[in-house]
Parts: sequence; C-alpha cells; structure tokens
Amino acid sequence: MSAAGIDLGGTKIEVQLFDNDWKIIARNRVPTPNDYDQLVRAIADQIRWADDKAGGSVPIGVGAAGLLHPETGLALTANLVASGRPLKKDIEDAISRPITYVNDCRALALSEAIFGVGQGLRTVVALILGTGIGGGIAVDGTILQGPTVTGGEFGHTAAPAHLVQKYNLPVVTCGCGRQGCVETYVAGPGMVRLAKALTGKDVTPPEIAARKSGDMAQVWAVWCEFAAELLHNLTLTVDPDVIILGGGLSQIDGIVDDLTNAAANAQIGDYGTAKLILAEGGDTSGGRGAAYAAWQAQGEDHV
Repeated sequence: MSAAGIDLGGTKIEVQLFDNDWKIIARNRVPTPNDYDQLVRAIADQIRWADDKAGGSVPIGVGAAGLLHPETGLALTANLVASGRPLKKDIEDAISRPITYVNDCRALALSEAIFGVGQGLRTVVALILGTGIGGGIAVDGTILQGPTVTGGEFGHTAAPAHLVQKYNLPVVTCGCGRQGCVETYVAGPGMVRLAKALTGKDVTPPEIAARKSGDMAQVWAVWCEFAAELLHNLTLTVDPDVIILGGGLSQIDGIVDDLTNAAANAQIGDYGTAKLILAEGGDTSGGRGAAYAAWQAQGEDHV
C-alpha cells in the first residue's frame, strides 16, 4: 500500500486507502463529532481502520480546512471544534506515531499537480471558490509552504479598492477579523452580498448562476470582475502554468470562459493570462493530496 489520506470536514471524516498505483482500494466515512475529544478519537479510529485494511501501518495524511500555528501547533479552523487545540499532536498521541497534516486546499493543489489536470506542469495554483476562498501552490510536485504556513490563504488578500468604490459596495469584516478581504465579495456569501448591494434582492448563488444571463447579469459580471482581480494578483505574483478552479462555485456553467475573459481585461496590456481549468479529482483530491504529502514526508520523491 502507498498511503492513506483523511478528508476531514465539518460534516464527515473520510479515510481513503491508496494502492501503489494511487487508486483508492478502500474508503470509510463517519460523521464529524461536535466534541473535541470525540473528534480526536474518531480520527484515530479511522487511521486504525486504514491500518487494518492495509495489513500494517501506512503513512497517514490528514487534509482539513484551517491552519496549524507553526510555533504552537494550535489549530485555527471555522468548521471543526478544534480551534485553539493541538489537534495534530493529540491525534499522534492517540495512535502513537506521526502524521502529516495539510490544509485541504493545499492538498487539492498537490493532488491535481501529481494526478490531475496539472500533471507535467511545473507551477500549479489551485483556487477554491466556495463558502470561503482558499488555495495552494505546488511547484515541481511539492506544496510550496513557508514559515508562516499562511501561503495559499488567497481569500484574505485585499479586495480591489477601485471596484469597491466603482460599485459603491460595503466594506465588511471578514471571518478572519480583517476588513475588506476579497473573500467577502468572491466567496458564496460574498456573491450574495454583491447581489443585495447591486439589486436589492436576496438570492442564493445557485439562483444567481441560473439567472446570470437574465436579471442577475450585472451581479455575475461584477463577481467575475472581482474574481478576475484575484486571478490577476496570482498571475503577477506566481506566473503559474495553470490555475485550477475547485469548490462549489467552480461548477457554475461557463465559469472558465467568463473568468478567462474577465482576467484578460484585468491583465497588463496584451501579456496574456494564466490558463484556467477545472479540477478533475472530485471528492478524491483532498484525501489523495494529503496521502501523497504523507508519502513524500517519508522520503519518497516520485510516483
């Protein structure tokens, strides 16, 4: 067996066991507990389940939303009852061996770079468009991670002031505690906020998507402008070979073409834009990326 990856979310904990060809050979899903001690126990039980199926200990990667502080090891996460707790250490204590803990967006970037639409490319950026905005960068098949571990938190860069002013939009406090983050306009709740500000209507992202050629056309166009500025910043900073879109909003029909056009308008002159493409890994990407990161951590370098 190669490794096992755990997709740790707010509603489910799914462990995926991969063979030497990185195909899933077994998976098990349980609900995510709302109690911290039970959460640690449930994750440990999933790891033991994977070990049992593999016939021995395998490298374990856990992919989850949020961050682990690089100095204290304490978790910062909005969808788990783990903020302020040493989640990684407590899991390791429960199973008596080390694990690899990866932000789920970074795990998706790695999975797509190695197994998905980023194969063969040197610099791969993943941009997750959902209830929040996150991402990751993989260079030469390895997650690009620095000392602060905040690299990839793209949603918490500043929103473009010229667009906020142009459309007379409210500046609100983000979940991270800062004001004016681009996430507050581009994430799902941000799209809802744009619609309210521009049309006075309370509509959901699916409703906006369904009506983006009708009465929600302006909302969609403005949302694309904001998203394109984020793509522009990523392009100017990293100049990636590809930007891979994931998350619920990435499934809106026509999004790749619309954002490609909007990104061209945001770019300097006629210098071109990063290629946009949808993630292909689906619900296996996070677990597979976490598993591969754990496999790499044991000294492996190639598939």
